[in-house]
Amino acid sequence: MAINELEEWPAESAGLLAAAALFHGFSDPSRLAILRHLALGEHRVTDLTAHVGLAQSTVSKHLSCLKECGLVTSRPQGRASIFSLTRPEALMEVWAAAEKLLDLTGDAVALCPNYGAETLKDER
Repeated sequence: MAINELEEWPAESAGLLAAAALFHGFSDPSRLAILRHLALGEHRVTDLTAHVGLAQSTVSKHLSCLKECGLVTSRPQGRASIFSLTRPEALMEVWAAAEKLLDLTGDAVALCPNYGAETLKDER
């Protein structure tokens, strides 16, 4: 069942659970920064570490999450792994839609007491 079908269904439906898992992949600012850099092309973990300013173990943990969500893929190159976006064109469409929604909601998302910008800063 697709998440955009307009019929009544329980919150536990497969479509909503899959959507929640996908959005969980997007739920961390560091993962978004990693995805943004991968949108520029393939990167090694050490390259991403330098770009996002996080420890290599942290970047690897985020890449593992993104890979499990099907958002990134990797291939070996010597002793390193090269990471890239699985579906870059679809990710660009999601980002464009997110930017449009953020423009329409204004400060509401940033000021949300549960998931707003201040809450995210506190979690880092």
